[in-house]
Amino acid sequence: MSDSESADTVTTARVRRAVSPRRFLQLANITLFTLWVVVTSGAVVRLTASGLGCDNWPRCGDKPYPETGGHAAIEFGNRMVALVGIVFTIITWLAARRVDGLPRWVRTVALITALGTIAQIPLGGVTVLLDLHPVAVMSHFLLALLVVAGSVVVVIEAWSHYRGYARAAGPSWLRKVAGLGVAACAVLVVTGTVSTASGPHSGGEDIPRLGLSVHDTIYVHVRATALYGIVILVVSAFLWRLRKELPGIASGGALLLVVLLVQMAVGEIQYRNALPWWLVAIHVSLAATIWVLTVGIAWALHRPPAPLVAADRR
Repeated sequence: MSDSESADTVTTARVRRAVSPRRFLQLANITLFTLWVVVTSGAVVRLTASGLGCDNWPRCGDKPYPETGGHAAIEFGNRMVALVGIVFTIITWLAARRVDGLPRWVRTVALITALGTIAQIPLGGVTVLLDLHPVAVMSHFLLALLVVAGSVVVVIEAWSHYRGYARAAGPSWLRKVAGLGVAACAVLVVTGTVSTASGPHSGGEDIPRLGLSVHDTIYVHVRATALYGIVILVVSAFLWRLRKELPGIASGGALLLVVLLVQMAVGEIQYRNALPWWLVAIHVSLAATIWVLTVGIAWALHRPPAPLVAADRR
């Protein structure tokens, strides 16, 4: 084989191995949605007292799968959903390595996201072995949200790589306030997990709680919600003023406000009705949505995909 033929063969093999920016964006979106489902399904496990439905971790009783229905089926179902999340984060990382021109640090974020989902396996096992100690359960949930944040960054970068980058959007102070909104949202989430860890939904039967009054923890959580709401209201108001320049990001801010208002209404209703598990599950899924939107808006202001801004600002 001649040198030119050998070079052509290598080039052809590389092209076949390459992943297009469009396909990478699709994988990143699927991964983000899957991780959001993992958060919601994990909440259902806790809220239905199914956290110890599968004993003898990592098996489910005497076998790898549940032999009975009820709590075991719910816990096993969450394991399967989490497994899908792990598989997709790994696939997304492997794909990121084969996208030509993708920044190396984005591949690193994809790798960290995959490692974070893998870390949930031993952390889940420790949580079960500790009989669902509330601190372990909280750590399990918070790690899931950190992984989701990493996935959001990968999605936005994948979108920008596919459709093009635009200049940093909005005034610099607005980007700083949006970053503050992410920190405020993190406080909101942590205080929410503390409230749940102090309430009636422990994940199993006769599981000890944190020892804090649920009324006191909710009091703090409501104040954290107010602080977060003020920050997001400021960000959304200025995004609306800049809607002609930043139409896509402004729409995201408006959507975030709507979801936040719904979340506040659900929170009030669930508190006044003794925290029914299905309402708390909705509350958790909305919290995950708020987290996704908050991180996404803040990141998009710093590194906006071209479709989110007006043509003259790209």
